[in-house]
Amino acid sequence: MLKIGVVGTGYVGLVQGVIMAEFGMQVTCMDIIEEKIHMLQEGKVPIYEPGLKELMDKNVEAGRLRFSTDMKWTTENSDVIFIAVGTPPKDDGSADLTYVLQVAESIAKYMNGYKVIVDKSTVPVGTGKLVKETIQKILNNRECNYGFDVVSNPEFLREGKAVRDCLTPDRVVIGTESEKAKNIMKKVYDVLYINQTPFLFTNIETAEMIKYACNAFLAVKISYINEMALLAEKVGANIQEIARGMGMDGRISPKFLHAGPGYGGSCFPKDTRAIADIAKKHGEEFKVVEAAIAANEKQKQKMVDKITAVLGEDNQLEDIKVAILGLSFKPDTDDMREAPSIDIINGLVSKGAKIQAFCPQGMSEAKWRLVNIKESILYTKNEYEAVEGVDAVVLMTEWHQFRGMDLNRIKENMRGEVFFDLRNVYSKSDDIKLIFKYYSVGM
Repeated sequence: MLKIGVVGTGYVGLVQGVIMAEFGMQVTCMDIIEEKIHMLQEGKVPIYEPGLKELMDKNVEAGRLRFSTDMKWTTENSDVIFIAVGTPPKDDGSADLTYVLQVAESIAKYMNGYKVIVDKSTVPVGTGKLVKETIQKILNNRECNYGFDVVSNPEFLREGKAVRDCLTPDRVVIGTESEKAKNIMKKVYDVLYINQTPFLFTNIETAEMIKYACNAFLAVKISYINEMALLAEKVGANIQEIARGMGMDGRISPKFLHAGPGYGGSCFPKDTRAIADIAKKHGEEFKVVEAAIAANEKQKQKMVDKITAVLGEDNQLEDIKVAILGLSFKPDTDDMREAPSIDIINGLVSKGAKIQAFCPQGMSEAKWRLVNIKESILYTKNEYEAVEGVDAVVLMTEWHQFRGMDLNRIKENMRGEVFFDLRNVYSKSDDIKLIFKYYSVGM
């Protein structure tokens, strides 16, 4: 039985470790953050991800999953080591590889035999070679001749659906130049291989670039439909019907053609900037991707402008109270990274508005990400408390519980009668247009 080490217990690492244990491997999830490991050892999950805790508890009880802060033990007792630490963006948009290389150095320091080192983090093209050089240099200094292989195995997880995406992925991409490593990775993913999940074996550089290419394309698609929505409003068209018509074309597909306040999260903003930076360093200009980045920033500002135009006087929102429903960048996650709500709330507050906010999972993170304007935000217990005495409601994130709200109760609790639906959740409802002054996106 293969022994797996996963370094990093964030969205990618923790889900990867739990699923590897579910596939029958002996897994150690390792992190240097003691508080996080103590939480996991006590059965507490530090992130919100549907279905994760149940699988984690099951595999801990079965003895296949353990948590540790001991990098030496994890390295020595693992055949395959996944690097799943963060690669945050630097000021210039490039990916910061500090944590990845620190893990590589630690692996090299404690290696006691052949290992397969897998880059699971989203990393720039060339990182696999850099990890290999880093490990080999330390092994040379140790005067050790242990063999090892580096593999690129990018993740394609959607937050909120990460467990399902790991259990039934669209494909598994493995980049390696080693037949031995290739065969070991087939054993790691034996359950998926037997179930005829599509596998793509490439060189390391191709695998590294596939992840960026996918995320950049999806970000472009979102920015494209958002710009179409801005024009649709001005010419009297309906963006949902436009998107439906586009999606009927098999070459386009209906996915990611939903107009809204802009994309956010841990992947699209970071990865679009990173691939544009990689292109620049290689003498290429990614005009399409750079335009998508700019369009996304514009979209968030357009939402502020839309709300201000309806509620404000002289472009100001003094004495205006706004309820924000949903703070996380998407439903079924507590992740606030690059969430459109951050820029939109900051924009409204800068014009004098007071905010009353509710999110099923995002409020803990919102409190520190929006600490700069904490005096202007009241966090509430539910959606009905959030709308008490407000002039307008802004539906920011399409959590399921917001789809079934008692609209009459919402209206009764408000001071005003304006409803901004930035996700077009209620766009097909005739009732909402009888109750509120209703504003959607692209219609």
